[in-house]
Amino acid sequence: MGKVMSEETKYKLAHDLGFGEKVEDHDWSDVTTGEVGSMVREAIKRGEQAIAEEAKVNGAVHQNAK
Repeated sequence: MGKVMSEETKYKLAHDLGFGEKVEDHDWSDVTTGEVGSMVREAIKRGEQAIAEEAKVNGAVHQNAK
């Protein structure tokens, strides 16, 4: 099974959500399940936003092609 999220993305999310200091030593054992849940929700939210932005850009390109 391939990686779902890059290491860089995981560390960025942890820092953005306020618990990056817990994982700076590359040890994720102190991260709570709640914090991991927050990371998953935030990753999904960012992915959905990226898809929506891409669709908006592609839609504008298609509309201009007429």
